[in-house]
Amino acid sequence: MRHKIMDFRSDTVTRPSEEMRRVIASAEVGDDIYGDDPSSNELCEYAAEMTGKEAAIYACSGTMGNLLAFATAGRHGESVLAGRRSHVWCSEVGGLSAIAGLCPYPLNDDGGIPAPEELSAASRADGDIHHAQTTMLALENTHNYAGGIAVPPDKFAATAREGRRLGFHVHLDGARIFNAAVRHGVPVGVYAEEVDSLQFCLSKGLGAPLGSMLCGTREFIEEARRWRKRLGGAQRQLGIAAAAGLYALKNNVARLAEDHENAALLARLLKAGGVEVEEVENMTNMLFFPLKEGQISDAEFEAKCLEKGLLVHTISPRRIRLVTHLDVEREDVVSAAQIILEVLSA
Repeated sequence: MRHKIMDFRSDTVTRPSEEMRRVIASAEVGDDIYGDDPSSNELCEYAAEMTGKEAAIYACSGTMGNLLAFATAGRHGESVLAGRRSHVWCSEVGGLSAIAGLCPYPLNDDGGIPAPEELSAASRADGDIHHAQTTMLALENTHNYAGGIAVPPDKFAATAREGRRLGFHVHLDGARIFNAAVRHGVPVGVYAEEVDSLQFCLSKGLGAPLGSMLCGTREFIEEARRWRKRLGGAQRQLGIAAAAGLYALKNNVARLAEDHENAALLARLLKAGGVEVEEVENMTNMLFFPLKEGQISDAEFEAKCLEKGLLVHTISPRRIRLVTHLDVEREDVVSAAQIILEVLSA
């Protein structure tokens, strides 16, 4: 077995750099519930400024950030439009229904975002008392399960603006929104200005060990603060985590382009070896490929890759996802491609 284990399962697996650890160790802290943690306050102000929103709040995770938005902007029994392959629909344990009390209405998001013309038909604004009133629209960018697609600003704006025209609260699950912004060469505020609220993760491509930010109006964030307390997400000396998040925002955004380049290289190497890598428009730091029928089983593929020093993830039956991140170097990409081709040809 190789001495180094290369981890391509997700961009959530990164470890804090030595400099980030020093920042964490020296962080100024206070009691965030009382509002006197200076590092947390600075992070919230910085996140709000970056996104062009009035205020921001720290959440334990992206799932919690999205849930706070649903609970704050929605009312029990109302409907939320969301992509049928979206993270909020597929991978957040039904929290939008179980806790926020919302009825999900899934839309086609195979291209990363529902088309604007789909929203009106799904709005249920016909006055029929049998229908749950639609009041929210949840969008995802980049879109994970659709292939890591970075939806372009113009396409994103068209759907978001139609949602707002219809009177919806438009929420962006922007767990990897900085990947989208870097991919299209625009400030993150270009996307943020089109929505009423957005959540983004500090612990994915940005490399912080934990946490996400929820941004919106001051009124919205104050109500989200109450929901965070209600859900047990309020914390005391939050500055230790907030300092890491602030460091990530100030130092690790532009370098996301390197992750995108590494993913593109990995895709080229695998294709050259005969792997049918999924073709997606505006690819970022993810790539997907199927295990063909009759080939090695999912579990065997993961096990044999690990024997050779590579951690991979079967994101759904017979579908492999590989993710590049700040702990993946170019030589790791070359080695990973060689390992995968060896395992598939064995």
